[in-house]
Amino acid sequence: MSTPLRVFVTGGDGQLGRDVQAVLAGAMPDGGAPAHVTGLTVPQPAGGFETLATDVDTLDLRDRDGVLAAVEAFRPDVVLHGGAYTAVDACESDPDTAYAVNALGTRYVAEAARRVGAHVVYVSTDYVFDGELGRPYVEWDDPAPRSVYGRSKLGGEREVLAVLGGDATVVRTAWVSGAHGANMVKTALRLAGTDGTTTLRFVDDQRGTPTFTADLAPVLVRLGVERRPGTFHVTNSGETTWFEFVRAVLEAAGDDPGRVEPITTAELDPPRPAPRPANSRLDNLGLRLAGLPLLPEWTDSLARLVDAVVGP
Repeated sequence: MSTPLRVFVTGGDGQLGRDVQAVLAGAMPDGGAPAHVTGLTVPQPAGGFETLATDVDTLDLRDRDGVLAAVEAFRPDVVLHGGAYTAVDACESDPDTAYAVNALGTRYVAEAARRVGAHVVYVSTDYVFDGELGRPYVEWDDPAPRSVYGRSKLGGEREVLAVLGGDATVVRTAWVSGAHGANMVKTALRLAGTDGTTTLRFVDDQRGTPTFTADLAPVLVRLGVERRPGTFHVTNSGETTWFEFVRAVLEAAGDDPGRVEPITTAELDPPRPAPRPANSRLDNLGLRLAGLPLLPEWTDSLARLVDAVVGP
C-alpha cells in the first residue's frame, strides 16, 4: 500500500486555505476553473494526500513550542503556510503582533519543517514592494515595503529562505478573492445590494493584478509537491484598478456598472492608516520562464466566482 503525501496547512479556515483543502481532497474549489482552462495539473501521489489543516484557533503561530509540537507530531512532507495577520490597517497600530505572526511565526514554521524534512510554501504579498515602479514587478526586483504589513511579510520571506534555503518556496500574490471569507468581490456585491441605487466610489489610481483562490490553490499545491525552490509571483492574468474591478463585479452580477464612480486614494474618507502600493502589478515571470502554466484572465475567473457567490 502506497504511503500518502502528508500536507500541513496553516490558515486553513481562510479563503485560500479552504480552497487549498479542496484541491488536496480532489475537489474543484467553488468558482474554480476547469482544468482545460488553466492548464494546471496537481501531481497526484500514489497514496494520495493526507492533510492536517490548522488555523488561529488550533495553532497560534506565535507559540514556538506549539508550532514545533504540531509539525513534529504530524511529520508532513509539505507545509503550505498561508496563515498570517492580514489586517493591513490594524498592523500599523499593532506592529508587534504583525511581526510576531508574519515574521517570527514563519521562522517557527520553517524551523519545525527543517526538523522533519518538509518543504514549505510561504504565501507572501505585493505589499513587499513600494508601488513606485513604472512596470509590473518581477521576482528579482528589490522589495521596499511601505507598510508594517508589507515589512512583516517580507520578514517572513527572509525567515523561511534563511532557515530552509532550497527547501522553501515563496509565492507572492495580490488582490485575492475567493468563495469563502471576506474580500472585495463580496464587499462590492454587499454594497451594491443595499438598495439598488447607491453610488459606489472606488479608487482608480491603484493598479494591480487580481487573483482568485480557486486558481491560486492548485499552484501552491503543485509547487509544494514538486518542491520547487525560490520565489514565484502567482496572480491571474491581466491588470485593472479597484474602480474597474468593482465595475466588472457589478456587471458580472447583472447590475449596472455605471453605479461605480472613480476617486483618488487621497479622496478616501476616512483615509486608510496603511499606505497602499499605487502599482501592485506582479509579473509572473518565474512561472513563464519555468514553463509552468499561467492562471486564467482575471475577468474569466471573476465571472465564475460571482456565479458561485450569487448563485443561479
